[in-house]
Formats: sequence, C-alpha cells, structure tokens
Amino acid sequence: MHPLSASRLANIEPFHVMELLTHAKALEAAGRDIIHMEIGEPDFPTPAPIIAAAQTRLARGDIFYTPALGLPELREAIAEHYRTRYGVSIAPSRIAVTAGASGALLLALACMVSPGSEWLLTDPGYPCNANFVRAFEGLPVGIQVRPEDRFQPTPEDIERHWNERTGGALFASPANPTGTLIDETVLGDIARCVAKKGGTLIVDEIYQGLTYEQDARSALSISDDIFIVQSFSKYFNMTGWRLGWLVVPERYTRDIEKLAQNLFIAASTIAQYGALAAFLPETIDILEQRRAEFKRRRDYLVPALESLGFHLPAKPEGAFYAYTDCSTLTPDSHQFALSLLERAGVAVTPGLDFGVAAPRSHIRFAYTTGIERLEEAIDRIRTFLAK
Repeated sequence: MHPLSASRLANIEPFHVMELLTHAKALEAAGRDIIHMEIGEPDFPTPAPIIAAAQTRLARGDIFYTPALGLPELREAIAEHYRTRYGVSIAPSRIAVTAGASGALLLALACMVSPGSEWLLTDPGYPCNANFVRAFEGLPVGIQVRPEDRFQPTPEDIERHWNERTGGALFASPANPTGTLIDETVLGDIARCVAKKGGTLIVDEIYQGLTYEQDARSALSISDDIFIVQSFSKYFNMTGWRLGWLVVPERYTRDIEKLAQNLFIAASTIAQYGALAAFLPETIDILEQRRAEFKRRRDYLVPALESLGFHLPAKPEGAFYAYTDCSTLTPDSHQFALSLLERAGVAVTPGLDFGVAAPRSHIRFAYTTGIERLEEAIDRIRTFLAK
C-alpha cells in the first residue's frame, strides 16, 4: 500500500490549456498544421541584445549562484526602469528577482497566506492563482466580475466579499484572460479599502508594457504598501528564460529573502545576466515595435471574431487575449475547442480554465501568432462553423 498524496492536492485542478497544448503538439507530430491561439506565449524571439549579453557572460564560464534576491545590478536596473518609464521611485532593496512571475507569486503568497485565510481573486482569472493560494492552505474566493466593469473588481466587490477570515486580494492589470485594465482611480480605492481592513494587496502586472491605447501606470504610483508581481516573459519576450521579479513592501523584504534562500536559492544566473540588456534603448526599441504589432493583430482579430458570431463583452486593452462569449455558437466551449482543434486545426482555450463564471460560454483567443496565420485561423473557423 502506497501513501496518499497530500490533502492539498484534492482541490488543485490541472492547467487545462497545457493539456490542450499537449494534444495540439501530438496532432502536429502526426503531420497536422495547427494554428496556436491557446497559449499565452509571444511568438517573437528573445531580442538579440539580451541573447548577446547572456552569451558574453556564458563565454566567461563563471556562472555561479547570485544572491537570493538577485544580481544587485539587475535589481538596480529594474528600479531605474520604474523611475524612467513609470515615474515611480523604489529602492532596489525592495526588488526580488525570481524564477518567473510564478516564483514571485509563490514568494508573496508564502509570505502572506496563513492556513485558513481567504484570498479574493477575480473570476474569470488566471487559474494558477487559486492553486497557489491552496498550496499554502489558504482558501481562494472568486469574485465574479462583470462585463460592465470590464471584468475587473470594484471597491464594492471588496466590501461585499470581505470578512474576518479574509487575508488579502490578488488582482491583475492587464488581466488574463480578458486583457482589461483596472481603472487607476478604482485601483486606488481598492488599495485604500484593503489597507483599511488590515489586508494585503498583490497586483499582477506581468503584462505591463503590453497596453495599446495608453502606457498604463504601475500600481506602485498609488501605494508603496502593495506587492507587485512582474515578469520578463511577456513584454520582454523571455518566456523560456524563466525570470521575473517581485516588488516588496519594505517591511517584508527580509521575510522574502529568507523564503527565496530556502525555496529557490536564486533565480537562473545566466538569465539574469541576459536580462541586464532588457532595459537598453536598443532592446526597448525592438519591444515597442512588437507592441505595435500586437495592437495591429488585436485590431484585426476582434472585429473578425465578431463577424463570426463571437461576442466580446469587453475590448482587450492590453496583454494579447480576446475573451469571447460564444454562447450563440455552442452550449459547451470545451467541446467546441476540442472539435475546432481536431477538425479545423485551430487551438483555442475554453473558459473552463478561468473559473466558474459561465466557463461553458466563453473562449479565449491568444493573438500570439502573425496576421497571416490569424487570417487563416478565421477562415478555418468560418468553414468549421458552416459545417
């Protein structure tokens, strides 16, 4: 007889989009042409200056551990990025370089989630957040956010869901799966509400930089007392490097350092040396050209999807997702996505991954492939719907 897995696994669901990706890859291996609109990974390669910086360091051969919170010069570069791009002054000592944004989330939640405490999350929202809370014996509480609020929380939502067991809230702007932003005034009201109640606010800004009508400000412009999760994956096109960072309220920096020492030792050394070039002017020029291309893709895809009968309750303002209501086309988005993949070779993500708020009537499309492939995907979907 073998021992059972820990009880915390009972309520942790698989990341369905990754399983759908596995199925899509199997079809590709069998010779099928698959258009990938399911995974949140930019199709652009890592900018050349970042690769060159990593290669230069690699050639030296001295790739040893860094301090647990990261290379001092990278932490300084991140702080300077906040100053020049967002007009926010933060001490480099408050920045922890992590193994991806997931590592940043794990550190923040390991620091702040007590067993049995409740944490407010948006529904729909990034599926792993709830599982991160569960991993530390907390209880995720979904706020079913509404299209009329652009699928973002309001201060009234905080008041309605807060109780004596609530430890804090974790929200994203821009958000996955909807691509929407929290209005800055609303976020300020939320931050003050959470602070008044003695709770913790964590803001996921991993798509910061990828906004299209405005260069969104960081939540750090509202308060120093917020944990900020960031990533080199999305705007900086460094997904496989597994590098992110956490901006920590000053009083928790020692706690975060102790956790990082024990859980990770440190983030990848070679990735950190590469990331030193992420903020160079020549790199930012490349990234801004790519941001313009993402906007072009969005501006093509949204009306194209609407012409097929998909409804977008809220226009995406950032990230690279279109979260659509497909209820007039199918009663079951999960089965629809499977059929679309198998019969038309288009991979999309059903709402099942993002919560319990009408998942069967929603599908997320990622515009992380070129315009020509998006046009081909629309043609394939049109043919699929006609049959």
